[in-house]
Amino acid sequence: MSVKIRKSLVASALFGAAAFASSNVMADPLNDIQKVGQQTQKAAQKSQEKVDNIYGQSIEMIAEYRTTVDETELLKVYNDHVARLVADQNANIESLERQIATVDKTKQDVVPLMYRMIDTLEQFIKADVPFDTEKRLERVERLRETLSNAKVTTSEKYRQVLEAYTVETAYGTAMTASQGSLEINGKNINVDFARLGRIAYVAQSFDQKNAWVWDNNAKQWQSLGEEYLKPIKDMIRIARGQAAPELVKLPIFGAE
Repeated sequence: MSVKIRKSLVASALFGAAAFASSNVMADPLNDIQKVGQQTQKAAQKSQEKVDNIYGQSIEMIAEYRTTVDETELLKVYNDHVARLVADQNANIESLERQIATVDKTKQDVVPLMYRMIDTLEQFIKADVPFDTEKRLERVERLRETLSNAKVTTSEKYRQVLEAYTVETAYGTAMTASQGSLEINGKNINVDFARLGRIAYVAQSFDQKNAWVWDNNAKQWQSLGEEYLKPIKDMIRIARGQAAPELVKLPIFGAE
């Protein structure tokens, strides 16, 4: 009985050892397979990462290419625009060069013209109705001084001459009133002056008993009748803004 048990135990031991050896033999290939699978998976992941990187780089390159193409088109449009601007500027430069070439000739013509205009203006003032004569002749002298001033440009000189003519033109439509004195028969009389443009230039004594009109042909004051005392009084009040404008009877000399 004991011998059988021992044999049985020995047999069991041998079987167990064989089974153990068999399990070890089977385990090694599985481990190898798992390792290979893991390595293959890792290699696949790396390959996918490379593919992803390459794809991403390709997308970026495509985007850069499109951007470059767009910028090239924009640059072409901008270059065409600049070319047109340059052509226009060159045309303007050529025009300015032609104008500059004529500046000296223009000055040569304008300067003598301004001197003639000033002389004519002075002659006109001296021949005109004698209102504000001193002030008007002073303006003429200032113009002559301006023409001799090298610091003043030719265009500014011409502007001032035209302005003086504009002022003289405005005198022809203005109604004004002032005070002063007249020498009548060797006697100074305080009077109110009134002027309607260059049509009528009259004076009336402060006591409103005498009135005169300037005769520009005779270059002297002419006495007026009593029928003009009230109209001239009304004209003075209208010129001073003391009465509303209305029709008044004034002595006017016919044009020659």
